[in-house]
Amino acid sequence: MKEKVLLGIFFLSGWHTFSTCLPRQYHYVAEPKNWTEAQSYCREKYTDLATIDNMEEMNHLINTVKELGSVGSVWIGLRDVIDWRWSFSDASYYPEGGADYRNWNIDFNQPDNYRGRQFCVNIRDNGGWSDHDCNTNYPFICYNGTTMDPQFVVINDRMNWSSAQRYCKENFIDLASVRSQTENQEIQKLVPQGDWAWIGLYREPQSRWSDGSDSSFTYWDDPPYYSLSNEMCAVANKRNSFKWRAIPCHYRLYFVCYSFPVPISKQVFKLKIQPEDSSVDLNDPAVKADILQKLQDRLKDQGVTGVVLKWREQPDGKVFHKEEKSPDEKEKRKWQEKREL
Repeated sequence: MKEKVLLGIFFLSGWHTFSTCLPRQYHYVAEPKNWTEAQSYCREKYTDLATIDNMEEMNHLINTVKELGSVGSVWIGLRDVIDWRWSFSDASYYPEGGADYRNWNIDFNQPDNYRGRQFCVNIRDNGGWSDHDCNTNYPFICYNGTTMDPQFVVINDRMNWSSAQRYCKENFIDLASVRSQTENQEIQKLVPQGDWAWIGLYREPQSRWSDGSDSSFTYWDDPPYYSLSNEMCAVANKRNSFKWRAIPCHYRLYFVCYSFPVPISKQVFKLKIQPEDSSVDLNDPAVKADILQKLQDRLKDQGVTGVVLKWREQPDGKVFHKEEKSPDEKEKRKWQEKREL
C-alpha cells in the first residue's frame, strides 16, 4: 500500500539540518529487534541506525559496545537489496511470474556471491543455476524468435558475461531469459557436457546506508555473502574485532544507533501530501518511513548532505492530519452549488 503514496510537496519552510563535521555519538540498544524494527527505533529515539564514515568512527562504535558480554553481533545501518534482473528487459516477454522463475542449484548453496564478486548467472549441464564472477569465460545461450515461440542458440565460443551479452544483441536478440521449467529443460540440453553456460540473469550491488549517506568506508570480515534471501543487512561481529558480516535482515539482534551531539541548525518544514490511494494511512509507521526515505533520497540526488529528517508528532501522537477547508472556502462552495441548481 505504501507504494501508492504520491508525494505532493506544496509548502516547504526549512530542513532539520546538522553539520556532517560534528562527531557522531553511538548508542548501544540492548533490545533484540530485526533490522527494520531497529531502524524505526533509532529514527524515533536518535537519528538513525549507525553509519560509519572512517576507522576513527568505527573505533568509537567499538568502544561504545565493547561491554556486550556474550552477545556476538549488533546491527549497523548498512543494507543490500538483492535485485536480480534479466538482460532482456521487455516486460511484454514475461508472463505473470515468468520474470521471477529461478532454478538455483541449492545443493551447492547457490547463489552465494563467493568472495563478493559473483553478480552474473550461468546454467550447468544438469539444469541448475549458479552465480559466478562476470569476468569468467564460458559458452553462452542466446535468445531468438518470438515471445510465443522463443528459440535458443548455444554459442560455444567462451566469453565473459558482458561480451556474451553484446554478441547476442548484435547477432540475435539478447542473452537467454528462462521463464519456466520447460524452457529451463530446453536450454539445459544445449549446455556442453560437463560445462556451464551464461544466461541473461544478473544483479547489481545496491548497498546503502539507512540514513542515505554515501559513505564508502567498509570493514568487512569477509566479502558480503548472499543467499536466497531478497536482502542482507550488516552486523558488527564482536567475535572478530567487530568486523562486519552480512546476514538475513529478519534476525533479532541488539543494535547501535547514532546521533549528533549538538545541531548547528534545526528548522521545521510542513508538507502537504496527496495520496494516490485515499485508503492509505499516512500515519502508518511503514508509510511514514517510506516517505522519509524518498525525501532523503531526493536531497541526496540534489547534492544536499549533512541533513537529517525526522517527523514531528502532534500532541495526539500523529504526524499527519487531514486538512480542513476554511469557512470562506465552504461558503464559496455553497454558492457554487446554488448557482448549479
